[in-house]
Amino acid sequence: MSVLVVTGTGTEIGKTIVTAAVAALASDRGRSVAVVKPAQTGLPPGAPGDVDLVATLSGVRDIHEGTRYPDPLAPATAARRAGLPAVDLGDVRAQLDKLAAHRDLVLVEGAGGLLVRFDEHGSTVADLAQQLRAPVLVVVSAGLGTLNTTALTLEALAHRGLELAGVVIGSWPADPDLACRGNLADLASLAGRPVAGAIPAGAGLLTPADFLATARRSLEPSLGGTFRAQEFQNSHPM
Repeated sequence: MSVLVVTGTGTEIGKTIVTAAVAALASDRGRSVAVVKPAQTGLPPGAPGDVDLVATLSGVRDIHEGTRYPDPLAPATAARRAGLPAVDLGDVRAQLDKLAAHRDLVLVEGAGGLLVRFDEHGSTVADLAQQLRAPVLVVVSAGLGTLNTTALTLEALAHRGLELAGVVIGSWPADPDLACRGNLADLASLAGRPVAGAIPAGAGLLTPADFLATARRSLEPSLGGTFRAQEFQNSHPM
């Protein structure tokens, strides 16, 4: 795959950290990697954005931020409030096609969840993935409530005929509770495949070298790591 779309079941669940982990592992294997964030919300001009954090953690400098909106809202809403043009998915598609022609991997990090709107016409990251025919990596939370939001996201993916690249837990707590431990098996059941990884909480504060090592043991081989879902589940029994 030359393009991989990273989405999630909501906001603040670890999409950027997972994107950085995939980028770090691919780059460490000698692959050329670009990272694209079509819409960045909730930050003033000049403040470091999600792609900057990806660059810091992964060492990948081929980063591209699209339109930035100051309010921490869905891109379509933030654009309307700021009086700025909405994200043009046609322009994003053209940029991604150009990047993918000369990179081994282009990572696209969405805003919020799969069906968050980019514009007033209702365009979403799901539409972008459809246009690109790109697989989608879904980042989920670990605890209580994740089964419903994950099921809804996976159902939306399937309804659109999108390929699931895997389900990754974006922030695995140091002391997982009963719900977290039980969700390991249930998330796999929902996805119809083992969980593709679990990033430990606080990974975004690590040095690049430590982050790379953490990414390697936290993502499955298809994403460049050594994570084995069954071993992980066995180490966190109910």
